[in-house]
Amino acid sequence: MAASTTTGFPIQASAPAASAVGLRSQRRRHIDPQAGRALEILGHAIEYLTDEFVYRGGSFSARNEQLQAVQLLMALNRQVYFECPEAPTFGERCRVLLHLA
Repeated sequence: MAASTTTGFPIQASAPAASAVGLRSQRRRHIDPQAGRALEILGHAIEYLTDEFVYRGGSFSARNEQLQAVQLLMALNRQVYFECPEAPTFGERCRVLLHLA
């Protein structure tokens, strides 16, 4: 089931916690202002919920709703980040500049 945030990025309502993260490259990404704002908001929300969890002394369990919310926000954060296009490497930029590609 998909929903939409105020940033306009579609999100999965039941986003997996670690979906294929190992399959993705470690290259830098071009983050546009809209994605950057979404990442900033998600980061603040994650930080707030984890601070509240620690402050209240919550227990780690699979049914803890606050931890489930943090996991969902973290999955959405990864989804927004990985939807940003990868930046070309220095070598790729040089090849394009020299018309070698």
